[in-house]
Amino acid sequence: MAVNLQAPSSLHPITGVQLSSVAAGIRYQGRDDLVLMHLAEGSTVAAVFTQNKCCAAPVLVAKQHIEKGNVRALLINSGNANAVTGQQGIDNALQSCATVAQELGIDAEQVLPFSTGVIGEQLNMQAMQSGIKAAAQDLADDRWLQAAKGIMTTDTLPKGISKTVQINGEEITITGVSKGSGMICPNMATMLAYVATDADIEQSVLDELLTRGVAHSFNRITVDSDTSTNDALVLAATGKSKAGKLQSVDDLELFYQALEEVLIFIATAIIRDGEGATKFVRINVSDGARQDDCETIAYDIAHSPLVKTALFACDPNWGRILMALGKSAVPSLDMERVDIKLGSVSLIEQGQPAPSYTEELGQGVFQQSEITIDIQLNTGDASYHVWTSDLSHEYVSINADYRS
Repeated sequence: MAVNLQAPSSLHPITGVQLSSVAAGIRYQGRDDLVLMHLAEGSTVAAVFTQNKCCAAPVLVAKQHIEKGNVRALLINSGNANAVTGQQGIDNALQSCATVAQELGIDAEQVLPFSTGVIGEQLNMQAMQSGIKAAAQDLADDRWLQAAKGIMTTDTLPKGISKTVQINGEEITITGVSKGSGMICPNMATMLAYVATDADIEQSVLDELLTRGVAHSFNRITVDSDTSTNDALVLAATGKSKAGKLQSVDDLELFYQALEEVLIFIATAIIRDGEGATKFVRINVSDGARQDDCETIAYDIAHSPLVKTALFACDPNWGRILMALGKSAVPSLDMERVDIKLGSVSLIEQGQPAPSYTEELGQGVFQQSEITIDIQLNTGDASYHVWTSDLSHEYVSINADYRS
């Protein structure tokens, strides 16, 4: 059960984007597992990809195709990652792009392929080919929710949100969906996420906005410290809004704030739906000498199995937090200056247990489904935060049985 997260009841269409979601039988039976997005001519597209050196065939192909510009279609399959599949995997990704191109009347290099699922298996190309043809015949602008379901693997529910913002007296719409539940520690984005808007934005500006947004959203989440082979996040702007081209600093900032809200929502939704998660946890590290120091400490705590299992057990064994903090390779860390709070409960003051702290107070915080851990280093004015989840029995079961 996802932590305080519900599936969206509907998502706003984006003028200039048509979608379809079909059950191709790539791995799953009786559920959608192939999604096609068709973008209007003239759309600008920005993307970020995994920095895992064992990146999947579709990532390699998508990187090559997006550099050529004029992207017109996105193809996503779930159930098979097409990763560690050699030249055949690349050929299969290219063949899939060619099939999309033939069906839509565009060039193969205008198609970006994406895959998620089991690593090390070749794609079922018969299923892919027939699925693509069926998807191309069923495109519509109101299929965002179906698409959010079609890209799922171990997710328990679809993840998506829509936002609107008024600029120049006209409405601009942003809709985003994501999938991911495990193998989540993005070094760019997350497993798979797609955001579209009808705003008119120059390519270079769109790239900058996405890079900025990712730094405040997807690059601050972790379930299990593992960066996927297939991570990808795409932002498409169709330019179909009546607001005109966004160029002024004020207009772009208005748009960015709405975009950041979308990115944070679909990023944190992945944590709320983390495999086996029962807790949604924010770790704030503040007053540090450098932002990099704060980031290192935040992730050291978020990645500690002992901290995460204590969170699952509702056990306020705060010594584990101190352990994870103390092992950080941060030269400026001075434990005698550190203050720590669990929610509103003061735990550590100047490196020592707070006089007001009791086990009962700590227990009350750890029993909550949403927990904030605040760590003040008191060595500067830098800060950083990450979102994470606990580590439960179910996480082990899900991943032990994943290929069964």
